[in-house]
Amino acid sequence: MEIQIFKTLHDLNRSFTEWLMDILDKKGKITIALSGGSTPKSLFGYWSQLPEGEIDWTKIKFFWGDERCVPPSDEESNFKMTKDHLFDNISVPQENIFRIRGENNPSNEAKVYGNLLNDEVNVVNGIPAFDIIILGLGDDGHTASIFPHEIELWNSNENCVVATHPETGQKRVSITGKVINAADNVAFLVTGESKSDKVRKIIEHPLESEKKYPAALVQPESGNLFWFLDKKAADEIVGDG
Repeated sequence: MEIQIFKTLHDLNRSFTEWLMDILDKKGKITIALSGGSTPKSLFGYWSQLPEGEIDWTKIKFFWGDERCVPPSDEESNFKMTKDHLFDNISVPQENIFRIRGENNPSNEAKVYGNLLNDEVNVVNGIPAFDIIILGLGDDGHTASIFPHEIELWNSNENCVVATHPETGQKRVSITGKVINAADNVAFLVTGESKSDKVRKIIEHPLESEKKYPAALVQPESGNLFWFLDKKAADEIVGDG
């Protein structure tokens, strides 16, 4: 596990982008699972401002780690956020974009997307293995759309499951723990002081946290787990000035 702490969101975006470009350079082409939320939105805006050709978008296949069960035109759609803040501003082939169809029946879509991952992502030991998975961290310790009250979904044998938001009841389609932990590289992008409590608990008390917080179960078999934090999110980590 590697932890990096940044003074500004711009610094975080730049460092993460350099990290991604290094992986892309080594592999030639990559598969990536995106996350929703305000931090990826900022990252996508940063990518949109890069000089044309800085990243060869034709070499990246885009997927999502989770999606809200809403149409792609809905403001809550992770796909719409990515389209508005990234895809509309760069040259990426449509055939490189594999969205979760939130407008479809959730149970059916979980099966369909799970099968799609088997077809489009490199399968290792029977599990689709992404080159990079981007994850966020909820104030409650959830990641992707695996929430604490449904932590058992983490251990599903399926690639994707239907999850339910604990407060709104909104259905979501999410990749499961086996897919997350099969990835070659997993990166948490976490910003803001509201996340600092869970960041500290998960990093400093992992065994205790595993029982409560799905994000603590992110333990890729590759060993390649990276935390990209701003100073506010890292505020409670012991030793951080």
